[in-house]
Amino acid sequence: MRRKRKTDCCTTAPQECSRLQKSLRVFCRNRLAVIGTVILAGFVVCAVFAPYIAPHPPLAMDLSSLHKPPGTPGHLLGTDNLGRDVLSRLIFGSRISLSVGLVVVSIAAAIGTAMGLLSGYFGRFVDVAIMRIVEIFVAFPFLILVVAAIALLGPSLYNVMIVLGLVSWPLYARLVRSEVLAIREMPYVEAARAIGAGNIRIMFRHILPNCLSVVLVTAAMGMAGAILSTAALGFLGLGVQPPTPEWGMMLNESKAFLRRYPWEIFYPGVAIMLVVLALNFLGDGLRDALDPRLHR
Repeated sequence: MRRKRKTDCCTTAPQECSRLQKSLRVFCRNRLAVIGTVILAGFVVCAVFAPYIAPHPPLAMDLSSLHKPPGTPGHLLGTDNLGRDVLSRLIFGSRISLSVGLVVVSIAAAIGTAMGLLSGYFGRFVDVAIMRIVEIFVAFPFLILVVAAIALLGPSLYNVMIVLGLVSWPLYARLVRSEVLAIREMPYVEAARAIGAGNIRIMFRHILPNCLSVVLVTAAMGMAGAILSTAALGFLGLGVQPPTPEWGMMLNESKAFLRRYPWEIFYPGVAIMLVVLALNFLGDGLRDALDPRLHR
């Protein structure tokens, strides 16, 4: 028995390692994906170690140092209209933006994956009911629906995360449903059904793992969209409220000084652009790495 277990491990482990190596090789071929991963890793490091990296507290005001230009001693990227260090607020703002993106994607992916799995597997009236709900959500313009919900609940960080997560799940539901419709007719699913496996086991053991690649790629793109939406709400004054350092709020606070002090609005915009581009590049790389047709 021991020899048999040893040979089974030896035969399955190399296949998994080979598959992982091929995925990493395909991912590394995509230079933009590698660059995006490096940029995103830099922002993650800034978010995790913000208290140790930031040169000043993000809320510390210095009324004697208003609108200092970049390169000022002690203020590498200058100061804002209240004398707060722009670099420090950018570093702490990465915490808010990345946290919101991660929470929103987690909520949307969990709900959408569950709905798409149920819809695609059971079909019939379950599929009709879930797809009608999806169509109702899609019928409303995304930003208008989010703004209306935030206006009803009140602007705050937690409301932004909850609303964006509850509004973004239909995309995941549609993609997972289309994958399930194809996978449920596969021979291994029919074999599992023939030997008496229950619906729960078939869905979570045989179908769901084969849908995760689509969910991961969509999550990377969705996180970029969540960060953009959060910044847009902050710019409109419906997102994170001052004095919390958030990139969209920083844009909102500095728009009045655009002509005289353009650097105050330039750096938050660049930070948003870099994170969104990095996540889009990462999503493209994951899509290629998880595509078995490219594993040659």
